[in-house]
Amino acid sequence: MWLPLFGLLLGLVIGFLSPFNIPVDYAKYFSVAILVAFDSVIGGVRAYQEESFDSTVFLSGFFVNILMATLLAYIGDRIGVDLYLAAIVAFGTRIFQNISIIRRHFINKHHKDEKN
Repeated sequence: MWLPLFGLLLGLVIGFLSPFNIPVDYAKYFSVAILVAFDSVIGGVRAYQEESFDSTVFLSGFFVNILMATLLAYIGDRIGVDLYLAAIVAFGTRIFQNISIIRRHFINKHHKDEKN
């Protein structure tokens, strides 16, 4: 469980320290891709806690969700509608739901350990 969190932290540190700039034209796509990737990681943590983690499901969901959300943002740009907002709302909602489930799992586990 600590290895994925360490990898996430290492990636964030490298990202903040690198002098890489994203062109403004691609900012929507990149923000949607980051949000979807974060949703996949949080979903993976939840699945790990529920002991139902499957690396194939995680990796396929990671890449397919990023591809579909970015494609949705691109199609929205082409037709002049901000469809990327639909992806942001959907994946943002999932992130908060998964975080609340993870939080409840930790609280229940802590209460169970206190009783024993």
